[in-house]
Amino acid sequence: MATIPITKRGAEKLKEELHRLKTVDRPAVINAIAEARAQGDLSENAEYEAAKDRQGFIEGRIQEVEGKLSAAQIIDPSALDAGGRVVFGATVELEDEDSGDTVKYQIVGEDEADLKLGLINVSSPIARALIGKEEGDTAEVQAPGGVRRYEVVAVSYL
Repeated sequence: MATIPITKRGAEKLKEELHRLKTVDRPAVINAIAEARAQGDLSENAEYEAAKDRQGFIEGRIQEVEGKLSAAQIIDPSALDAGGRVVFGATVELEDEDSGDTVKYQIVGEDEADLKLGLINVSSPIARALIGKEEGDTAEVQAPGGVRRYEVVAVSYL
């Protein structure tokens, strides 16, 4: 299995989710199954079916998170020294050459991406266009509305 890049913060969030799934969600669903079993006939017991479905989801998610953590290549952006180049984990300030609007993004792993928080997936078109650029460079991004041009205003490693 190939390694999956993830920031230190993203790995901590996955570890917290795994801990919650194992210590809170799994025991709760086991109790729900036990209570539903105590009600008698399982063939027509909707609570039992719902609890079994929930258990399947939780166990699947535990396996998924454990797999991601085992394949994770944890990168601490504050420890990076890429000489001002845009790399995974870098925070980039961009200016749209058409509108003059400025935006700030951090390039993160797939599980961490949240555009509302300014976290973009490393495999997104804009991140792929930015990787390797430096301050003052222009990146061309193929967007649904056509090609957008962004100037890299600043690169930081937070």
